[in-house]
Amino acid sequence: MSKKIPPSMLLISLILGAFLLLASGFTAVLSLPVQLALFIGWFLVIGAGLYLGHSYKDLEHSAARGIFEGTPAILILLSVGILTGTWVTGGIVPTIIYYGLNTISPSLFLPAAILICSLTSLATGTSWGAAGTAGIAMMGIGQGMGIPAPITAGAVLSGVYFGDKLSPLSDSVILAAGMSGVSVSTHIIRMLPISLSSYLFTLVLFTITGLSYSNNVDLQQVEAISSAIASHFHITWISLIPPFVVIGLLSRSKPAFPVITLGAFLGPLWAVVFQDVNLVDALRSAWEPIHVSTHINILDQLLNGGGMFNMLSSLAVIVLGLGFGSLLEAIGVITVIAEKMSRLIKGETSLTSYTIFTGFMANLLGSAMYVSLIMTPKLLTKTYDRLNADRHLLSRNSEFGGTLTSAMVPWSDNGIFMAGVLGVSTFEYIPFMWLTFSCIGLAILFSYFSPSTRFGLISKEESLKTTP
Repeated sequence: MSKKIPPSMLLISLILGAFLLLASGFTAVLSLPVQLALFIGWFLVIGAGLYLGHSYKDLEHSAARGIFEGTPAILILLSVGILTGTWVTGGIVPTIIYYGLNTISPSLFLPAAILICSLTSLATGTSWGAAGTAGIAMMGIGQGMGIPAPITAGAVLSGVYFGDKLSPLSDSVILAAGMSGVSVSTHIIRMLPISLSSYLFTLVLFTITGLSYSNNVDLQQVEAISSAIASHFHITWISLIPPFVVIGLLSRSKPAFPVITLGAFLGPLWAVVFQDVNLVDALRSAWEPIHVSTHINILDQLLNGGGMFNMLSSLAVIVLGLGFGSLLEAIGVITVIAEKMSRLIKGETSLTSYTIFTGFMANLLGSAMYVSLIMTPKLLTKTYDRLNADRHLLSRNSEFGGTLTSAMVPWSDNGIFMAGVLGVSTFEYIPFMWLTFSCIGLAILFSYFSPSTRFGLISKEESLKTTP
């Protein structure tokens, strides 16, 4: 067996530089799918691994292990795809849009979208489920009111990620706390000061932004969209039952995959009973949407999305991204970078900044939030202990850097999912992810004014006592 050697910084720079060049060049310049860049990236890392003494079989097993660890996300992705397709056919999403257009004031729509999405995500513990239900409805209402889609998407993302990272049902919360060695309840409590401050700041920003569009709302377009929905679907309050069923079950800590799937297959039932759709077409909408033509482009784009078929490209990104991140870990790239960077940490500000940066880079290179939330605490636990820093600071910063930035990477699982579900490209909605920017900014700012590494929290010894 050949001796395995750690990669040099030169080799790491060549690997990562080549991958980032491929990913950005394929997507921004050549208009080619990022899946091809990730696929080629596998062989870049495998080639480097063979050069460093790793066997091909071990590398293949590492990639497979990374994909296996992302299986829950893959299953949820497929179930949300089914849900979005069947809920349109069943008249569930159109009903929510219809009621929203006729009840929500245009001037208050953006803060209302944040509140609705955050409450949905908080109750269900899943940003994906909230975006695939409440988020889609908010996008339709926003477009009907003439608010630019990227701005509405920013409000939706701010809401779903706020609720997700403060919900005890969230897998990201459980993962960040568990990997950092702290309890879920104290992890959430320690995030509250910055999270709530950022949330209020974000609400104010979106309220001001909404007021600037309230006078430009085309009421004729709102009426036209409402009429088109009413002419193509039977609007009834009974169509609101499936969302309440899904949210209710998820809020009772039921597993996301079967619950979302159950909600998805309520769609065909509602389509047959309330929308006069034949059973075969109703079931087919789980795979691909039934074509709806209202002659209103923004409405047609929304109503003709969804279905498992439309999630397959996102599925390919997640599979390839998880494997790519696991290969980088297997050949030692992530470990070497962490060791080099940890030497630059001198105090709480640099510790906080570096942890958040590490979480973002794990999303960038590992292409999945799960990779980030596993790798960041794993790489930095010893550094926090060496500096006698509170483990809750580690879990909080890992959450900010891993969860909140995950949708900013076009080839990550969250980036692909959110762009696909909301119908807005990653680069278009990034400038409006104001909750993410404010949380990160406040975390770094507070650490700057807190010279001790404890940031007013409990000591490392007390922190370890709360480990579940």
